[in-house]
Amino acid sequence: MVTGDMNAALVEWVVQYRISDPLKYLFEVREPKETLRYVSESVMREVVGDRTVDEVITIGRQDIEIDALSKMKALATKYTMGISIDQVQLKNINPPKPVQESFNEVNQAQQEKEKLINEARRDYNKVIPLAEGEKDQRIREADGYRLKRINEAEGDVTRFNALFTEYLRAPEVTLRRIYIETMEVVMPQIKSKIILDQDANGILPLLNLDDQKGKL
Repeated sequence: MVTGDMNAALVEWVVQYRISDPLKYLFEVREPKETLRYVSESVMREVVGDRTVDEVITIGRQDIEIDALSKMKALATKYTMGISIDQVQLKNINPPKPVQESFNEVNQAQQEKEKLINEARRDYNKVIPLAEGEKDQRIREADGYRLKRINEAEGDVTRFNALFTEYLRAPEVTLRRIYIETMEVVMPQIKSKIILDQDANGILPLLNLDDQKGKL
């Protein structure tokens, strides 16, 4: 049979029927079995011809059975064949033998493609949420650091403004206090301290500088 995408397929199917009206079955139609065969073949060619070869061989089997059953029932009623069609069941559906190997390769490639797509989706669903979580965490950390720096800067500005205000009121006192506070930080870090009187004379001959090496 020729499919809707102009490919060929070998289609086998089974039609289950009952004789619902013996009088019509025997006298209304000549050779009802052969007529049913022709009807089923005509319907199946029509149904298969409306679909691609992939649908016929794989995902469209159930739809083909339902559609063919409906059409066969309508024709059996129209021709007063005296039969009731109960089921249409597809059996083997294969491409023609000359192209069967190539078709199997294409089908295998499609399955491999679907496999790779599913694996990629699985990796995507595993990696993306982690990346989103890490992104949100980094954004929160950046916001926290930004707020910290802003608060520190605002605190520095407040302290500077307060110090500047006090400096304007008493410059000398403020400078002396800054000097003393700075010395309180610097002096503890000095290991050796030498305090000289600025009015003293002749101190250098009495000071053993060599002995002070490595103690500063």
